[in-house]
Amino acid sequence: MSASPTDAPALPPVAPALAPPPGCEPSYDGLVTEDHKPVERILIEKLYRLLTHPLYANWAGPGAGRSFLVLANVGWFYQEKTPAVAADCLLSLDVACPPDLHAQQGRSYYQWRMGKPPDVIIEMVSDKLGGEDSFKRDLYARQGVPYYAIYDPERHLSQETLRTFELSGGAYRPVPPGPWPTVGLGLRLWRGAFEAHEDEWLRWCDSGGEIIPTAEERARNAEERVRQLEEECRRLRGEAPST
Repeated sequence: MSASPTDAPALPPVAPALAPPPGCEPSYDGLVTEDHKPVERILIEKLYRLLTHPLYANWAGPGAGRSFLVLANVGWFYQEKTPAVAADCLLSLDVACPPDLHAQQGRSYYQWRMGKPPDVIIEMVSDKLGGEDSFKRDLYARQGVPYYAIYDPERHLSQETLRTFELSGGAYRPVPPGPWPTVGLGLRLWRGAFEAHEDEWLRWCDSGGEIIPTAEERARNAEERVRQLEEECRRLRGEAPST
């Protein structure tokens, strides 16, 4: 997502915030959770859905009894009285969606309520001005986000379409795109059709490296398996294949 580097204040390193003690929660009245800026271009808008819906539809989560939250273009308030950053996609394990999405406390990812920073942040590059490889990368490292991915389909910042990083010693170092054992997911570049548009897409993969399907893909795969079983039954009975 494009942004001016001057939009993000330079901040000293801070430790990830913990949930506030009872009765000490900050006021939400002055927090800006919607900036009413125009939406992203169509490609990025489709990617938002492709990176969120399949996890809710077809990923069992990080483990038995463990929850997760994946959000696209939602504000992350990492520190009280500091403006939010709106990462293109964030994944956080062992947290739950707020129960009331209409209340101010349920509109954004408030780190003091969640008790931890996200586990993965993905930024999508639209131009050379978004700071994905500079101030955003430094900010996410200071906030203790374990994994960071830069998706650059038009190669504005690098000749690599996808670069992934792991936090080590307070800074990011390049690593393969997973799957990462501590997350149970990784990222893959996948060419195919999504919503009738053929392109190279960024997709999640599971702990075995397999692309996590959309609900529509899973339904088509199930129909194909049924068709194959029916054909095998006809073959065993000596019947002609269906047309």
